Amino acid sequence: MPKAFIENLDTGQRIEVLFNPKEYSITKSNSWQRAATSGANLPSTTFASGQPASMTVQLFFDTYETKMDVRNHTGKIAKLMEVSIREEGEGNKLRPPKVKFHWGLTWTFKAVITQMTQKFTLFLPTGTPVRATVDVTFQQIEDEGRFPGQNPTSGGSAGRRTHVVEGGETLDLIAHQELGDSRLWRHLADANRITDPLALAPGTVLVVEPEA
Repeated sequence: MPKAFIENLDTGQRIEVLFNPKEYSITKSNSWQRAATSGANLPSTTFASGQPASMTVQLFFDTYETKMDVRNHTGKIAKLMEVSIREEGEGNKLRPPKVKFHWGLTWTFKAVITQMTQKFTLFLPTGTPVRATVDVTFQQIEDEGRFPGQNPTSGGSAGRRTHVVEGGETLDLIAHQELGDSRLWRHLADANRITDPLALAPGTVLVVEPEA
């Protein structure tokens, strides 16, 4: 199963998790208004509006073997909560970036991050943290009509998304990571009009969609 990752929708940056989460949860609520009704046991109730869904997930990071500061990974997620994007048409106000959470080939969750908690649990003698859990809450910003069950590999059809090429990546490796089959590199090349797969430059944004 491909690793989960968070995509910065404003910059195209892709932040991969080190280990896939065990589970995630989605909370959805509606607002109802109650009006006092004379002579009744209960007030009348009318629907006001739906509220955005929230998804919570716990991510695990461990860099003990490499002795790398684990904050090099968790800090990338923390930056997604920083005010850094200028919103055109609204007085040029600044806001944090919008994101999309990807897991597997069948589903994404378009959202903003409303809360993040980093818990560091293992340290080197120097005090450098090398293990952490990160609890992230995403708030929905796009109505997708329905949400899947808790098994992210079940049902549904794969969606269209993007992949930002990193140094050393090749089309066959990307095809394996994104589509589960390295032989689909030619499909990626055709979809992105790439004539020379060996000249794939880091930072290139590829459109990834399942083979028809």
